[in-house]
Amino acid sequence: MTALGEAMQRYLRMRRGFGYRYDKEERSLKDFVAFMEAAQATVITRQLAMAWILQAQRPSWPRRLSAVRGFARHLASLEPGTQTPPAGIFPSPRRPRPYIYTEVEIERLLETTLSWGLAKGVNRWTYHCLFGLLAATGMRVGEAMSLGRADVDFDAGILTLRATKGGRERLVPLHPTATQALADYAGRRDTCPACRKSPWFFVLRQGKRLRHQYVHRVFTAVLRRNGLRDPEPHTPGPRLHDLRHSFAVNTLVRWYRAGEDVERLLPTLTTYLGHSKTRDTYWYLSACPELMGQAVARLEARWGAAS
Repeated sequence: MTALGEAMQRYLRMRRGFGYRYDKEERSLKDFVAFMEAAQATVITRQLAMAWILQAQRPSWPRRLSAVRGFARHLASLEPGTQTPPAGIFPSPRRPRPYIYTEVEIERLLETTLSWGLAKGVNRWTYHCLFGLLAATGMRVGEAMSLGRADVDFDAGILTLRATKGGRERLVPLHPTATQALADYAGRRDTCPACRKSPWFFVLRQGKRLRHQYVHRVFTAVLRRNGLRDPEPHTPGPRLHDLRHSFAVNTLVRWYRAGEDVERLLPTLTTYLGHSKTRDTYWYLSACPELMGQAVARLEARWGAAS
């Protein structure tokens, strides 16, 4: 391994020691180090960093810039000749406006999932239960797909999430109806001997583990079947991740309508969703017009009382 490669490994260990997962960044930096080695370069310069960044497609430029800037800043204290690319030269992509599913749309989605694919086997029940769990808890799809059998406690009604975005385990309490739905699915799943031997909670026929591409492909196909997405390929529309957005927004809307102290309850929702900062949860206020209206009305009432 080259000196630059060894420096990258030390940098990754340091970042992970701070609690970051750094998986995507690791892939980017490995590619960058390979680029540097191919160029027979041992010191990072702005010109080399930009040449590597611009090799990729435009949407990935801000992410690549962030990865190489962090690594270069770390190396600058060890290698005085290191140059750090300037910040802010690529505008970050705008966060897409979430689609907020209604309860009727979610019910229709789950019903359509049960008519998708082959009637025989566990597949359609796996997707039905997975989509229902995402809608009921706001979990990330990767967190749900990574659930092991031992991570689902039916007696306590609690999930243990291990493959989280921040790398920290967290517990997710379930509504009794969600717990019962998971138990029903587990019973149906285990009628298949191969599925019964699998260590994963959500499985496909023959006990195979779920894959992201399959989950997103099925979800899009179901949305097209029930009219929530355009039948033409590569057209934008509601996404699987919007189930998470819908859970967060609908929770906040219920709190506002019930007259709850949302500022006091917001850290609870932040923890439940696995956000690292409360500001990430506050984003939903600006993402939903009704929430903005509720927040403004609450502030106006407070100002009126104060005057």
